[in-house]
Amino acid sequence: MSEHENEGPRITDRRRVDPDSGEVRQPAEPAGAASAGDGTDSEELLAQAVDAALADADVAGAGARDQVAELTADLQRVHAEYANYRKRVERDRELSRTTAVGGVLTELLGVLDDVDRARQHGELEGAFKSVGEALEQAVSRLGLERFGAPGDPFDPHQHEALTHEESADVAEPTVTAVYQPGYRYADRVLRPARVAVVA
Repeated sequence: MSEHENEGPRITDRRRVDPDSGEVRQPAEPAGAASAGDGTDSEELLAQAVDAALADADVAGAGARDQVAELTADLQRVHAEYANYRKRVERDRELSRTTAVGGVLTELLGVLDDVDRARQHGELEGAFKSVGEALEQAVSRLGLERFGAPGDPFDPHQHEALTHEESADVAEPTVTAVYQPGYRYADRVLRPARVAVVA
């Protein structure tokens, strides 16, 4: 018995392929047959195997922890890069959509002007009225906003002054008449309102 205690744990490699040579190994004797012959208690063998495994884990533990930390850092970096890439792609896609819709709406401004002039002259009747109103509703749903009305404060970023008069009746430059309405889409002015200003 003392002979086995000094011997230490016995580890059996049961891999079918030799990791060094790559050759297929011949089947070894069953472990149960060897242990039954020398009379060693199976619980003691199990405890020895567990102790050996824990010792191997402790020896490889620092390296394994470092490798896990390194792989975790790599995974977090790749995840952050992917999240940034996805946000950039979504932002670029939204910008492309906004630019495309803005371009189409800009091309339709002349048609909207014609519809508005027809309404002012009482010519927006019958089928043409339905078409004009449907067009205005469609561009409004897309986000096109019309601006410019008499009494608005003059803003050079949104208004283009075609005429200018001076008056003591106003405290700041003010729009007195709108010759052509302005339009904006997605907080960008597609066309400034052409106006008369008094200051």
